[in-house]
Amino acid sequence: MKKILRSLYYLFLPIILGSLIGLLIKDSIDYEVLIKPFLAPPKIFFPIAWSIIYLLMGISWFKLKKDNLADSDDALIYYSQLVVNLLWSIIFFVFKWYLVAIIWIILLDILVYYMLYLFNKKNKLVVYLNIFYALWITFATYLTIGIYWLN
Repeated sequence: MKKILRSLYYLFLPIILGSLIGLLIKDSIDYEVLIKPFLAPPKIFFPIAWSIIYLLMGISWFKLKKDNLADSDDALIYYSQLVVNLLWSIIFFVFKWYLVAIIWIILLDILVYYMLYLFNKKNKLVVYLNIFYALWITFATYLTIGIYWLN
Protein backbone atom coordinates (compact mmCIF):
# COMPACT_ATOMS: atom_id res chain seq x y z
CA MET A 1 0.00 0.00 0.00
CA LYS A 2 2.85 2.38 0.86
CA LYS A 3 4.43 1.77 -2.55
CA ILE A 4 1.13 2.57 -4.31
CA LEU A 5 0.73 5.82 -2.35
CA ARG A 6 4.31 6.82 -3.13
CA SER A 7 3.70 6.12 -6.82
CA LEU A 8 0.52 8.20 -6.80
CA TYR A 9 2.42 11.00 -5.07
CA TYR A 10 5.13 11.02 -7.74
CA LEU A 11 2.60 10.84 -10.57
CA PHE A 12 0.05 13.38 -9.44
CA LEU A 13 1.82 15.90 -7.18
CA PRO A 14 2.44 18.41 -10.01
CA ILE A 15 -1.13 18.32 -11.30
CA ILE A 16 -2.61 18.55 -7.78
CA LEU A 17 -0.40 21.49 -6.81
CA GLY A 18 -0.98 23.20 -10.16
CA SER A 19 -4.72 22.80 -9.73
CA LEU A 20 -4.60 24.19 -6.19
CA ILE A 21 -2.64 27.24 -7.33
CA GLY A 22 -5.10 27.69 -10.18
CA LEU A 23 -8.02 27.66 -7.74
CA LEU A 24 -6.28 30.06 -5.37
CA ILE A 25 -5.48 32.65 -8.06
CA LYS A 26 -8.48 32.27 -10.38
CA ASP A 27 -10.09 35.53 -9.24
CA SER A 28 -6.82 37.42 -9.83
CA ILE A 29 -6.27 36.26 -13.41
CA ASP A 30 -6.75 39.25 -15.69
CA TYR A 31 -5.28 37.77 -18.87
CA GLU A 32 -8.21 38.93 -21.00
CA VAL A 33 -7.67 42.62 -20.20
CA LEU A 34 -3.90 42.64 -20.68
CA ILE A 35 -2.37 43.86 -23.90
CA LYS A 36 -0.68 40.73 -25.23
CA PRO A 37 2.12 40.21 -27.71
CA PHE A 38 1.73 38.62 -31.11
CA LEU A 39 1.01 34.85 -30.93
CA ALA A 40 -0.56 35.03 -27.46
CA PRO A 41 -3.03 32.13 -27.21
CA PRO A 42 -6.58 32.44 -25.90
CA LYS A 43 -7.08 32.04 -22.14
CA ILE A 44 -8.70 28.60 -22.51
CA PHE A 45 -5.47 27.16 -23.86
CA PHE A 46 -3.53 27.60 -20.60
CA PRO A 47 -5.32 25.13 -18.30
CA ILE A 48 -5.23 22.50 -21.05
CA ALA A 49 -1.51 22.99 -21.71
CA TRP A 50 -0.59 23.05 -18.02
CA SER A 51 -2.66 19.95 -17.24
CA ILE A 52 -0.78 18.04 -19.93
CA ILE A 53 2.58 19.43 -18.78
CA TYR A 54 1.97 18.63 -15.12
CA LEU A 55 0.83 15.11 -15.97
CA LEU A 56 3.89 14.48 -18.15
CA MET A 57 6.11 15.97 -15.46
CA GLY A 58 4.63 13.57 -12.89
CA ILE A 59 5.00 10.59 -15.23
CA SER A 60 8.64 11.46 -15.88
CA TRP A 61 9.48 11.78 -12.18
CA PHE A 62 7.62 8.57 -11.42
CA LYS A 63 9.65 6.81 -14.12
CA LEU A 64 12.94 7.99 -12.66
CA LYS A 65 11.91 7.00 -9.15
CA LYS A 66 10.45 3.65 -10.22
CA ASP A 67 13.67 2.72 -12.02
CA ASN A 68 15.79 3.93 -9.07
CA LEU A 69 17.56 6.44 -11.30
CA ALA A 70 16.86 9.65 -9.37
CA ASP A 71 19.45 10.87 -6.90
CA SER A 72 19.36 13.79 -4.47
CA ASP A 73 20.56 16.29 -7.12
CA ASP A 74 17.72 15.21 -9.40
CA ALA A 75 15.20 15.59 -6.57
CA LEU A 76 16.53 19.03 -5.64
CA ILE A 77 16.27 20.36 -9.19
CA TYR A 78 12.90 18.67 -9.85
CA TYR A 79 11.20 20.03 -6.73
CA SER A 80 12.92 23.42 -7.06
CA GLN A 81 11.65 23.96 -10.59
CA LEU A 82 8.18 22.84 -9.50
CA VAL A 83 8.09 25.39 -6.67
CA VAL A 84 9.44 28.17 -8.90
CA ASN A 85 6.86 27.21 -11.53
CA LEU A 86 3.97 27.37 -9.07
CA LEU A 87 5.07 30.67 -7.53
CA TRP A 88 5.32 32.38 -10.93
CA SER A 89 1.52 32.48 -11.24
CA ILE A 90 1.20 34.21 -7.88
CA ILE A 91 3.91 36.74 -8.74
CA PHE A 92 2.38 37.49 -12.13
CA PHE A 93 -1.37 37.32 -11.52
CA VAL A 94 -1.88 38.05 -7.84
CA PHE A 95 0.83 40.64 -7.20
CA LYS A 96 1.05 41.89 -10.84
CA TRP A 97 4.82 42.16 -10.46
CA TYR A 98 5.51 41.76 -14.16
CA LEU A 99 9.21 42.69 -14.03
CA VAL A 100 9.80 40.28 -11.14
CA ALA A 101 7.85 37.67 -13.11
CA ILE A 102 10.33 38.04 -15.98
CA ILE A 103 13.27 37.38 -13.67
CA TRP A 104 11.37 34.52 -12.04
CA ILE A 105 10.49 32.82 -15.32
CA ILE A 106 14.08 33.14 -16.54
CA LEU A 107 15.07 31.33 -13.33
CA LEU A 108 12.45 28.70 -14.19
CA ASP A 109 13.89 28.37 -17.71
CA ILE A 110 17.35 27.77 -16.27
CA LEU A 111 16.07 25.21 -13.74
CA VAL A 112 14.01 23.29 -16.31
CA TYR A 113 16.77 23.14 -18.89
CA TYR A 114 19.23 22.07 -16.20
CA MET A 115 16.74 19.43 -15.07
CA LEU A 116 16.58 18.10 -18.63
CA TYR A 117 20.36 18.04 -18.76
CA LEU A 118 20.51 15.97 -15.56
CA PHE A 119 17.66 13.68 -16.61
CA ASN A 120 19.27 13.10 -20.02
CA LYS A 121 22.09 11.30 -18.24
CA LYS A 122 19.55 8.91 -16.69
CA ASN A 123 16.75 8.25 -19.16
CA LYS A 124 16.05 9.81 -22.57
CA LEU A 125 12.31 9.04 -22.37
CA VAL A 126 12.07 11.24 -19.29
CA VAL A 127 13.61 14.09 -21.28
CA TYR A 128 11.18 13.54 -24.16
CA LEU A 129 8.27 13.68 -21.71
CA ASN A 130 9.43 17.16 -20.65
CA ILE A 131 10.18 18.66 -24.07
CA PHE A 132 6.73 20.27 -24.32
CA TYR A 133 7.30 21.76 -20.86
CA ALA A 134 10.64 23.27 -21.88
CA LEU A 135 9.16 24.69 -25.07
CA TRP A 136 6.10 26.00 -23.26
CA ILE A 137 8.04 27.87 -20.58
CA THR A 138 10.28 29.34 -23.26
CA PHE A 139 7.13 30.60 -24.98
CA ALA A 140 5.78 31.75 -21.59
CA THR A 141 8.97 33.77 -21.13
CA TYR A 142 8.25 35.52 -24.42
CA LEU A 143 4.66 36.21 -23.29
CA THR A 144 5.80 37.49 -19.89
CA ILE A 145 8.31 39.88 -21.44
CA GLY A 146 5.76 40.98 -24.03
CA ILE A 147 3.05 41.65 -21.46
CA TYR A 148 5.49 43.61 -19.30
CA TRP A 149 6.57 45.69 -22.29
CA LEU A 150 3.03 46.35 -23.57
CA ASN A 151 1.38 47.04 -20.22
